[in-house]
Amino acid sequence: MTRPKSSGMKSPQWSLLAVLLLTACDQGPDAPEPGANPAQPYSSRAKVCINQTPTRRALFGDLHVHTTYSFDAYAYGIQTTPADAYRYAKGETIDFLPLDDDGKMTGSIKIDRPLDFLAVTDHAEFLGEWQLCTDASSDRFNTDFCGTYRRGGRDAIYMAGARLSLGSLSPFAPLCDANDDACGKASETPWERIVEAAEQANDDTEACTFTAFVGYEHTGSPASSNYHRNVIFRNGVVPSRPIDYFEAPRDYQLWAALDRVCTDDSGCEYLTIPHNSNLSNGRLLVPYIGLPDTDEARENYTLTRLAREPLMEVFQHKGNSECANGLPNILGEPDELCEMEQIRRIGKPGKIPQLSDTKILSFIDNPTRFCQAGEFGIGGMQGNGCMAAADFYRTGLLLGLSEWQATGMNPVKLGAIASTDTHMSTAGAAREDTWRGHTNTEWNRDGRLSEATTVVANNREGNPGGLAGVWVTENSRDAIFDAMKRRETFGTSGPRIQPRLFASWSYPENLCSQPNMIATAYLQGVPIGADLPVPAQEQAPKFLALARADPADFATPLQKLQIIKGWIDAEGRQHYRVFHVAGDEEPEGTAAGHQRLCAVFEDPTFDLAEPSYYYLRAVENPSPRWSLVDCLSYAPDARPEICKDERIAGTIQEQAWTSPIWYSPE
Repeated sequence: MTRPKSSGMKSPQWSLLAVLLLTACDQGPDAPEPGANPAQPYSSRAKVCINQTPTRRALFGDLHVHTTYSFDAYAYGIQTTPADAYRYAKGETIDFLPLDDDGKMTGSIKIDRPLDFLAVTDHAEFLGEWQLCTDASSDRFNTDFCGTYRRGGRDAIYMAGARLSLGSLSPFAPLCDANDDACGKASETPWERIVEAAEQANDDTEACTFTAFVGYEHTGSPASSNYHRNVIFRNGVVPSRPIDYFEAPRDYQLWAALDRVCTDDSGCEYLTIPHNSNLSNGRLLVPYIGLPDTDEARENYTLTRLAREPLMEVFQHKGNSECANGLPNILGEPDELCEMEQIRRIGKPGKIPQLSDTKILSFIDNPTRFCQAGEFGIGGMQGNGCMAAADFYRTGLLLGLSEWQATGMNPVKLGAIASTDTHMSTAGAAREDTWRGHTNTEWNRDGRLSEATTVVANNREGNPGGLAGVWVTENSRDAIFDAMKRRETFGTSGPRIQPRLFASWSYPENLCSQPNMIATAYLQGVPIGADLPVPAQEQAPKFLALARADPADFATPLQKLQIIKGWIDAEGRQHYRVFHVAGDEEPEGTAAGHQRLCAVFEDPTFDLAEPSYYYLRAVENPSPRWSLVDCLSYAPDARPEICKDERIAGTIQEQAWTSPIWYSPE
C-alpha cells in the first residue's frame, strides 16, 4: 500500500441537517452560507478546511485525463507528465505540440481558468511496458516490441489496441507472457510517480484550494467495443500497482480484485466510473455479463455495483452518451437535443478487422444498426456495429428500473458526470472557441477538421469534452469522494453551468422566491442522487429545478431547463418524457437568455405504482461549435471542403445533466 503523507484527524461530526437548521433563517436565495464546523469526516487531512458552505457549492473538475504514461498518448508524442497535468489544471502553462525535428514538444498551452479538482487516469494496461521500453537499462529495451513502441505512431497504437481488442488472437507478441511478472513489477515505478504527483498537487492546507485524486483507467476493449472504467481512490492509500484489464476483464472481477488489495481497515477506498458508453455496442452498462443465472449472483453483483460504481460519464470528447432517438422498444417522443455531439448514426457504413484463429486478418462489413435483444456488437470504437439502449444514460437507467421491477434491486443506479478524456495532459480544456485538441492529430485547425485516423470520434467528429461537477461543503478529497458516492453530481458539455434538482412531496409553489430556498429544499426533500420515499397518501412529487449559467464573460446564457423522466408501466414497458420547466421553450429570434432559472414543477403523469427517475437538463442558447470557429479562421477561398457541411460549420447548444432522483414503489 502507498499511504498519504498527512496523518488523519476527524472533524466534528455535525450533521448537515443540524447545520441547515442553524443557518436556514439567515440566507437569501443567492447568498453563500456562513462558515461552520464541517460535517465532513476526514480520512487523511490534518487541517480542517476554512471555506465551508453548509448548503453545498458547485465545484468543477476532470476525472479522465491522460499523460505520457498512457501507451496511446506516448505514441502520439506527448511528453507531459501527471505533474504537468495537475499544474495545467491549476492554471500554469505546460508544453504542447507541435514536435520539432528532434521529437520535442515546442508549443505551450494554458487553461482559461483553473479547475477545482482533477484525477489523472493513465491507462493501467501497458504501464509496465512503458517503463521497460523507455528505460534504457531494462533487459527488454532492445526488443522489437519496444522498438515499435518507442517509434510511436499508428503502428504502436495498433500494437497495443490489437491486444486489448483481440486478446490471445493478437498478432503482436507481448513483451511479458502469462508466466512473467516483469511488466507487472515494472508498472510499480510509473504508478509511484502518478501517486506522488497527486500527493504533491493536493492542497492539504486549511485553504483547500485544489483537490488531486489518485486514479487510473481500466481499459477493456472486447471486440473493439468500449468497456472502459476509471478507478478513483479516496486518498493516497492505494495498491502497489493498478489492476488492469488483462488481470480482471469483467466489471465484477475488477471490483473483486481491487477489494483484495484495497481494504477498508487499511484506509484504502475506491470507486469506478464507466465512461463513453455510446461506443460500447451494448456492453458497458449491462449487468451480470458472464455470471451464473442465479438470484444469488445477481444480488451479489447489484450490491457490489451499488457500493463501488455510483456514477457514469455522460459526455466526453468521444461524444454524447445521454440519449439516442429511435431505440427499439423505448416509448417517448424524439428529442432533438439527443443529437448534440452524437457520434453513432444508424445506417452509417463501416468495416471491422477480423482475425482468424490462424491469425489471418480480414475486414468484414459492420454498419451501424440497432442491436437485437441480448446482442453485443463489435467495432464501437470505430463507430461500427450495433447500438443498444444500454449504450446511453437515459435508456440504461430504464434498464435498471426494469430490473428493479423484476427483482426488487436496481443494478444500473448511476449518477452523472462528464470529463474530457484528453490525451494531451490538458485537463478541463473544454472551451469551444479556444480548443486545441485532445489527440496528436488535433493540435492545429487542419488536423481538427480532418477525417479521424484511429478512433471514430477524433478530429472533426470529436469535441472539446466536458467537465465533472459536484455539490460539496468544501474542496477536499473526502468531501468530493463522498459527493460522488452519494451521486450528488452533474456533468456539463464544457461550460461551468450549475444545475440542481430536489424532490419532495410538500415543496411550496413559491419556493424559488423564498430567502432560505436551498435549506428548505434539503430539509423538506431530497437532492440529486437520492431516493424519494414513498408518500403516506396518493399525491404527485414536486421538484425544485434551478441552474446558474457559466459566470464567465465569454460564456453563453441559459435558454431553458428540462426535467427528463423515465418510468416503467404496469406492463413492463419502458418510457421517457421531456418536460419543459423554465426558460424559453421555443425562443423566437435572438432571445437574450438567462443567467439564472428556477421553477417548482409537479409531475402531471405520476403514478404511485410505477418505478421512475428524474434528472435535470440545463440548456444554453445556441453558440458556435469549435469547427465553425476554425472554419471562419481561414480566408473564405481557403476553407476546407468540410466547412460546407452544415453540422461542421454550425452551432451547438451546450448542456448540463444532473444525476437522477429515483422513486421506487413499496
